This record gives sequence, structure tokens and C-alpha cells, in this order.
Amino acid sequence: MKNVNNSNTRLILLHPYIQKQGSSNRLWLLAFISFLTTAFVVTLIYTREYSTTAVASAATTTFSPTTTAYSNAPLPSTVINTLLHYASKSNDSFRMSYPELKPISDVLRKCSSPCNFLVFGLTHETFLWKALNHNGRTVFIDENRYYAAYVEQKHPEIDAYDVQYTTKMSEMQELMASTREQVRNECRPVQNLLFSECKLAINDLPNHAYEVDWDVILVDGPREEWPNGPGRMSAIFTAGVLARSKKGGNPKTHVFVHDFCGEVERAYSEEFLCRENLVESTEKLGHFVLERMDPSSFQFCGNRTQRLHHPAH
Repeated sequence: MKNVNNSNTRLILLHPYIQKQGSSNRLWLLAFISFLTTAFVVTLIYTREYSTTAVASAATTTFSPTTTAYSNAPLPSTVINTLLHYASKSNDSFRMSYPELKPISDVLRKCSSPCNFLVFGLTHETFLWKALNHNGRTVFIDENRYYAAYVEQKHPEIDAYDVQYTTKMSEMQELMASTREQVRNECRPVQNLLFSECKLAINDLPNHAYEVDWDVILVDGPREEWPNGPGRMSAIFTAGVLARSKKGGNPKTHVFVHDFCGEVERAYSEEFLCRENLVESTEKLGHFVLERMDPSSFQFCGNRTQRLHHPAH
């Protein structure tokens, strides 16, 4: 067997004399050739599998950390500015202008990753908020169940839920009065809204929504502004309670109220977000920063004598 691979042996195996031997010799030859062929094929497969595995392993080792780091990296400033530029270039009065978009974008940009962003309202800016909160959790709340389902079906990356508002804008004064009466009970500023019976509380969100420590909350819905429309009373009250009831994360929550010039938005922001927490405002956007409160607290605002005034033009 030592000489099987040298040239003389191969010459003898192929010599015509061998072909004249009996059937047993031919069978032996065929078996030997089959053995060599099988060994060659097995060796070839093993070598290719080993090479593929080695290359894949090397690629994972080499590129995986870079890819992960890239996917977790914040959006570059040029990308953010481009998104804001094109999102604000419209004559549609329902779209936010650049001065309204920029403060929200700045807060999201500085928010520690992952950033928890809750938005009341599915609007023209929905995809912008999702993009700007890169690597974070963005959840949208809308009053139209059919539209929320449509958006989620067409855009699975959008996390949207519908709520059934029971309030009416025409009842804004009565609702505020009843909430003041229940401020030490069902309408207290620190509570689990899932079990609340306060008329302004939104308690039909998915359970996990009440367990999230929201870093940023934007009130830009509901959209209906006629007397029988739900108004934004419940959204503003709920935002104030969620911010004050945080159990972990950053103790501060940024709350933005769009259409800040509206009667409901102004009055309910004053009542439940409070003048002392207003850090900046324009005619159309109010920016509040609320801090986590002790569960024994029963007062939304520290200074009830202050009032929210329209900014000077």
C-alpha cells in the first residue's frame, strides 16, 4: 500500500494485461477505485464546510461589533437637520413648523438611549418622531381605532393603540371642577392609572404602557375640536400623572403640548402641568419639565396663584 500513489503503480493498474484478468480482479479494481473516490469526496466536503464555518466565524468576530455599534449610534446631526427641514416645508396648517419641531427634536436627541417617547395623536409627524427617536421606544395613542389599525397594518414598525375618550370639550369646566374635588382620591397626581376611576384618566391602554417610565410625552391629539369632540383634557391630565408617577429612570419628564394657544390646552396645562414647570413656549407649543413626586403628594402645582399667559408676539 505504500506505493499506491506513485506513478509506477498507477501505470501497472491501467496496463491492458489487467483488463484480461478474471472477474474477481475487476471487482477488486472497481471497489478500490470507489473507495478512493468516496474518500476524495468526503475530504472535499469536510474541507469546504470547515472553510465556510471559519470564514463566517471570522466575519462575525470582525464585523458584528462594528455593525452593532453602528445600529446603536445616534442619528448624525446632518440627518436630523435634513428630516426637520423637509418635515417643516409645507403650507398645510395641520403640520408643525420648524420652531415647533426643533425643541422636541432637541430633547429626543439629548435623551438617554433608549428613550421612551409617548405621543398622543397619529399626525403628519408620526414617521418623523419614530425616526428621531432612533433606537428608542415610541408609542402612539389615537382616538380613531380604524386609523390606528390601518397605520399598524401598513407600517408594522409603528406602535399604535386606540383609546375611547369619554370626555367632551363642552364639559371642560365641569370635568376640571370634579377633578379638583377628587384630587386626594381618584384624581390624585401620583397613581396607577390602570385602576383609576377619575373621569379624566385614560385607563384603557395596554397594561405595559402604565409600567413604562416615559422620558418624553407629546400631547398632539385628539384632533376633534368641536363641542362634542373629546378634547385634550384627558391626554394632558394623563401626561401629568404619568410623569409624576415614574418609578425609575430619569426622575424628570419632558411634556410638550401642541396647539398651546387653544382654550383647553392652556387651561388644562395650567391646572395639571403647572406654570412653574413651563421652561419654554411659543404660541403653538408649550414645553414643561415635570419631576417625579412622592406618592403621598396631593397637589399638582406648587403655586396656584400663577397663571399661564400667552407669549408676547
